[in-house]
Amino acid sequence: MTAPTLSTGRVAAAIVALALGGFAIGTTEFVTMGLLPDVAEGVGIDIPTAGHVVSLYALGVVVGAPVIAALGTRLPRRGLLIGLMVLFVAGNVLTALAPGYGALLGARFLAGLPHGAYFGVASLVAASLVAPRLRGRAVSSVMLGLAVSNVVGVPAATWLGQQLGWRSAYWAVVVIGVLTIVSVAAVVPASPRNPGATVRTELGALRRPQVLLTLLVGVVGFGGMFAVYSYVAPLVTEVTGMSRGSIPLVLLVYGTGMVVGTAVGGRLADLALFRSLVGANVAIGVVLVLVPLAARTPVTVVAAMFLIGAVASVLVVCLQLRLMEVAGDAQMLGAALNHSSLNAANALGAWLGGLVIAAGAGYTAPGLVGAALAAAGLMALAVSAVLRRRELARALPSHAAQAAHGAPVPEQVGR
Repeated sequence: MTAPTLSTGRVAAAIVALALGGFAIGTTEFVTMGLLPDVAEGVGIDIPTAGHVVSLYALGVVVGAPVIAALGTRLPRRGLLIGLMVLFVAGNVLTALAPGYGALLGARFLAGLPHGAYFGVASLVAASLVAPRLRGRAVSSVMLGLAVSNVVGVPAATWLGQQLGWRSAYWAVVVIGVLTIVSVAAVVPASPRNPGATVRTELGALRRPQVLLTLLVGVVGFGGMFAVYSYVAPLVTEVTGMSRGSIPLVLLVYGTGMVVGTAVGGRLADLALFRSLVGANVAIGVVLVLVPLAARTPVTVVAAMFLIGAVASVLVVCLQLRLMEVAGDAQMLGAALNHSSLNAANALGAWLGGLVIAAGAGYTAPGLVGAALAAAGLMALAVSAVLRRRELARALPSHAAQAAHGAPVPEQVGR
């Protein structure tokens, strides 16, 4: 696909507009966790029950990504992005207006539906705006909005919700969502629809072994990070001995790691995508296995959280680009499914981490669980590498025949 001829400024403005949507999505996804006690009190439920509000959002992401991507495959991408943000804004308006627990659950499910599809479509649009050698950086720039939300958006919205009531945080998200709609409409170039695309074509991605293996890496590899992150508060207070007031600082350091990792991940993916994916998976396993040692002192535990955030973000960017690469004609679904797998990873990691804690293994045990999950992701990547070699070996004879007749040879992918 040839990148359209656009000025550097126009490309930058378009990517910033796409990243703004990621900032809004990241803010609404994580602010609920910071305001959970306030939300619980506001709708008259206890905190454990309020946790289902978070789960319903994640369920919306898992369901919405494949359904919307498949059904929207023939729509112009800029129009689809605007429609997704309109749905996102509607979900957050209903969240802010929810009169009770049931309505709140439905509103959060609705708000989660466009999450994965938005990132998938935005990644494809960003990649189409630049030369092939810069696509990793373009996609990581879109994902940077999600990373920055953890450093700026979530703390600011949490503070606002504590000062003016929890509903005000979601009204702030609504404002950012509306700004995204206006920005995308103004600066993101129009892209023609694909009249040949069908729902069957998109769903065909789920029959591709490389797509399924990459999704598996996302579920288990990234699930390892969530096994630790879900219990970071008791880890730093009960094990390291830090005060409750230090938890926001630890989370800020983690978010800073996410920003650094997202920026670096795009560059690594442009250099060598598959090798960077393997390297990130190995690195996160190493960092997680060292969590019991790192938890002994405040300095080392903070350093570990920075590294976990950074390496996990490199993994996310590489997974996003890998799915876009191996999905073939079903790129939209492939790109959107990344966030379905990451939300499944959230549930898996938190569940397994909770199991070992409940069994009496302590708050450092999730680090070992996370390392085991990362090892499982590495095994999936090993199978993917074997299949990739076989695919290239089968392709070489046909490429040689094309070259003998003077025909162009397709470029090998999957660096």
